[in-house]
Amino acid sequence: MSKKMKSNILLLLTAFIWGSAFVAQKSGMDYIEPFTYNGIRTFIGGLVLIPVIIFFAKKNNKQSGVNEKVFDFQRDRIAIIGGVCCGIALFVASSLQQFGVSYTTAGKAGFITTLYVVFVPIISLLLRKRVRPIMWVCVALGAVGLYLLCMTDASFRLQFGDMLVLLCAVAFAIHIMVIDYFSPKADGVKISCVQFLVSGAMGIVCMFIFETPDMGNILACWLPILYAGVLSCGVAYTLQVVAQADADPTAASLILCLESVFAVISGAILLHESMSPRELLGCAVIFAAVIISNLPEKKALPDSQN
Repeated sequence: MSKKMKSNILLLLTAFIWGSAFVAQKSGMDYIEPFTYNGIRTFIGGLVLIPVIIFFAKKNNKQSGVNEKVFDFQRDRIAIIGGVCCGIALFVASSLQQFGVSYTTAGKAGFITTLYVVFVPIISLLLRKRVRPIMWVCVALGAVGLYLLCMTDASFRLQFGDMLVLLCAVAFAIHIMVIDYFSPKADGVKISCVQFLVSGAMGIVCMFIFETPDMGNILACWLPILYAGVLSCGVAYTLQVVAQADADPTAASLILCLESVFAVISGAILLHESMSPRELLGCAVIFAAVIISNLPEKKALPDSQN
């Protein structure tokens, strides 16, 4: 089996874990409240990445022959600052998503969340960055898909849960922009580890302020928490990092888009959720917008070849 094929399989597994994690998020709300669930599972995700960082550091030391410390606050200062900034954005996005999942289905939440790729060019435009013209087609398709998926009556109003998840998509777009700024400047795994720990700590603080955590209910929710924390945050992120080393970037982004499809399939199988033909059409339009947004830009040929 070729390296590219192995990478594509790992990316497909990553998309499956992320998509099915929406079921874990939905199931978790049967036991505990949103800040409690989100804070604990995200903090666990940060802890899971610590041995990953140690592994990669030892591997790099062995290859380079230089025995550097795993953690160096001076050297990793930008990773820490970036992780804190990303963690704050992630806390806002994941909290909106968790509250939204309480009021809507896992499948709808999965597709609405993927609209973050449509919101990124809008935010980029506000920051005076260049936006490919095709992205505005994606924005239009995203709006049509959202209408078909969520506005199923004549009121032209989003349901409360769908609105929260849509706001979560905006927050995730901001999160992507923050990552885009810091990731070229520092180690990506360390940034991710810090962001999970910061987001988790903020969630746990909010848990004690706004909710009434019960240890019995938390222990009863161990499976959804560990699935979302260990697999979705720790394992899936590590698989993505390892797989993208040998994968084509465009193919990788397209495979990861299948997260939303797996969310619908998992919700249907495990939670017995269903969608009307209109809602399924909305999912298809949103998926098309996400796919088109990830297609590479066609480079202009030199004048001699035009």
